[in-house]
Amino acid sequence: MLYNKVFYEDREIENERLELTDKGSLYFLGSNVTFKNCTLVLKVSGRNLIFDQGTRFIDCAFEVKQELKNHQQWVFATLKGCRFKGRLTGCDFGHWPSYSTGAEYGAIEDCDFTEARLDACRIMGSDPATLRFPKWPCFTILDPIARAPELRRVKWPGMVGAVIVDDLHTHPTPTKALTYYAPILAERLKATPEEIRAVIEKFDCIVF
Repeated sequence: MLYNKVFYEDREIENERLELTDKGSLYFLGSNVTFKNCTLVLKVSGRNLIFDQGTRFIDCAFEVKQELKNHQQWVFATLKGCRFKGRLTGCDFGHWPSYSTGAEYGAIEDCDFTEARLDACRIMGSDPATLRFPKWPCFTILDPIARAPELRRVKWPGMVGAVIVDDLHTHPTPTKALTYYAPILAERLKATPEEIRAVIEKFDCIVF
């Protein structure tokens, strides 16, 4: 398939609504582009959405109309004061220099995910205290690597302990927060959302 290439680079874009929805296009956001107070409507897969070093989003809104899966390229972007709506799965945000050349520019601060559905999404190398996470049935483990021993000391329902909790220490060192969507986790790991909630309520390092 021959894609149409759409470039946003070397400029500042302010107060615009951008529809990134054409599945026949590759959208290149960067380098050295700043989006301010923009609304970005995303309805393409992660492979159609390419961030470059130096991409900045300030006070922008992301409306994710098609589930965005396994999109690690957020770590190339600086996100400040942004809001997210829609479903994001397996996405990483923040500062993770060892991920790839250019990722040293990534950061996330003062962003709001309360209207998003996050599953298996991570905050890397940035302070999660400045962020607003989605409420239950999503739940967020703060400082998962350091808290892993504590979380392993209790019995988790189904296969949640064996698949998720026992492997927390294997996440990359910069992992500062990890968010899951309980209904999907429960279905996949032979548990119920209610059983999961009964365990996470015991921990102050889990917000929901």
